[in-house]
Amino acid sequence: MIRRPTIEDIKELNEFFRIVITDTYIKEGIGDMLNDLEVEIKAKENYLHRDLESDGKDRYFLIALDGEKIIGSIEYGPSSELINHCTEHALKDVNEVGTVFVHPDYQRQGIGNQLLVEMYLTLKSEGIEEFCLDSGYTNAQKIWKKKYGEPDYLLKDYWGETAHHMIWRVKVNDLLTRG
Repeated sequence: MIRRPTIEDIKELNEFFRIVITDTYIKEGIGDMLNDLEVEIKAKENYLHRDLESDGKDRYFLIALDGEKIIGSIEYGPSSELINHCTEHALKDVNEVGTVFVHPDYQRQGIGNQLLVEMYLTLKSEGIEEFCLDSGYTNAQKIWKKKYGEPDYLLKDYWGETAHHMIWRVKVNDLLTRG
C-alpha cells in the first residue's frame, strides 16, 4: 500500500531513514563517514517535518507499507541547494524528487518503481510537468541512468576521485506515456 504519512508515522519513518541511509553508506563503501551520515538522516527528518507541518505544501511524501511496516519512501519539493549550486540555478524553479528509499529487505522487488509511478501521477495531478533528481551514490546512479538515460549534469570527481555527482531533468509526460 502507498499512502501519505501521518504524525503517527514519524518515529518509524525516522528509524526507516536511519536503516536505509546506513545501509546505503555501507554498500557505497563510505560507512565510516559518520558525520555525513548523520547530516543526511537529519535532512530527511527535516523534510518529513516540513511535509507534516505544511500538509504537503513544503515537501510532499509518500510511503510504501507491507502491512503496517514502512518499507519505502519518496518525496518531492523545491530543488536542493546542492542542485541549485551545481546547475548555476538552472533548476531553481523545478521540483526535485528525492528520498527514494526502499528498506534493504525489500529492495529489487519493484517497490521503488511503484513509488515512482505514484509520484509521477501525483506530480501530473498537481500540474507539474517536469522534475529533477540527483545522486552521488554509484548504485543509485546506475538505476537512474537505466531509467532516465545519461544525466543532464555530470559533476566529475565531485565527491572525490571517481566519485561523481549526477543530476537529471525529467519530463513527467514522457514517463507516463512510456508506461
